[in-house]
Amino acid sequence: MADRRRFLALTMPALVSAAGILAPTAPRATAHAHAREGARVVDEQRRDGRIVDLTVRSPALGRDARVRLLTPDGWERRGRHDRRPVLYLFAGGDGDHDTWTREYEVQKRPELRGTLVVMPEMPLYGFYSDWWNHGHGGPPAVESFHLREVLPLLERDYGAGTRRAAAGESQGGFGALSYAARHPGLFRAVTSYSGFVHPLQHPHAVRAGMTYLGLDWLALWGDPVAQRAIWQAHDPYCLAERLKGTRVHLSSGDGRAGALDPPGTGPDPHIPGLEDPDHPFPEDVISPTETLMGQESRAVATRLRRAGVRVSTHFYAGTHSPPYWWRELDRTLPMLLRALAPGPTSRAERVPAQ
Repeated sequence: MADRRRFLALTMPALVSAAGILAPTAPRATAHAHAREGARVVDEQRRDGRIVDLTVRSPALGRDARVRLLTPDGWERRGRHDRRPVLYLFAGGDGDHDTWTREYEVQKRPELRGTLVVMPEMPLYGFYSDWWNHGHGGPPAVESFHLREVLPLLERDYGAGTRRAAAGESQGGFGALSYAARHPGLFRAVTSYSGFVHPLQHPHAVRAGMTYLGLDWLALWGDPVAQRAIWQAHDPYCLAERLKGTRVHLSSGDGRAGALDPPGTGPDPHIPGLEDPDHPFPEDVISPTETLMGQESRAVATRLRRAGVRVSTHFYAGTHSPPYWWRELDRTLPMLLRALAPGPTSRAERVPAQ
């Protein structure tokens, strides 16, 4: 499990191929049929306790997709106009909708009993974006699925309010920041745990990861030179000014073995092309992915401060693995919940000191 999640929540190619999810788009006939119907919930399943799984027929993705909800106390008895604050939790590059209940057991956190927690699926390495697809657009339109389909459905039928915050691990950290910057006012506070938050700093890493998984990396945002404007339009570093009204927290390790890595922790799986020959990784780095995420998080933090954004950070020795993200969720959840309280967003100020 650790290797699977160290490279931006990487799913190994053999498993991906067996699951039949390498193709980034659905068949055209299916996608067109879904588009005609519009997004709608086609199945609702109550799981253990307060967990509800929705299946959404999504024109944006061209297929059915899942959204997991952790419902607040009394949610089943809500009135037509009752609304609850919402915490969005975004998974890493594997896009599993059950990551946050399986890995982090957020359903056991008593402080979330008054909050609607939303955990949407994302296609493999979907990068929380509507794919360019060489100028043709179409599925997978991940941002449209999350913000133009899921969000309105939840606000219309499932008691979701407009006081929102978001947190994400790995690629989900990018999603939280990119969505907040592309849609100012959407979230009161966002946190990134080892997020891929400045793709233009390491475009070779985007290419390496997607190529390793058998995906067409140019279908995402195009070429980082020829289609640079598309990359910039999604990169939180380039959108820093648009985050002025949002409380931001960034955390990441440096790729070296840290306090939460068991003795003898081995290196990440080798990803061809991940290392820049002009900037080789230090010899003691065992998690190159985390080294890159740490560099990007530091660069974005500096840029946000210069732009006047309220930002806090936690940088540490450690690898790209869930134990660190669990710890960071513990540290930042109080800040996220303060942001959801009634009143001005300035309530979301404090993160515990290191």
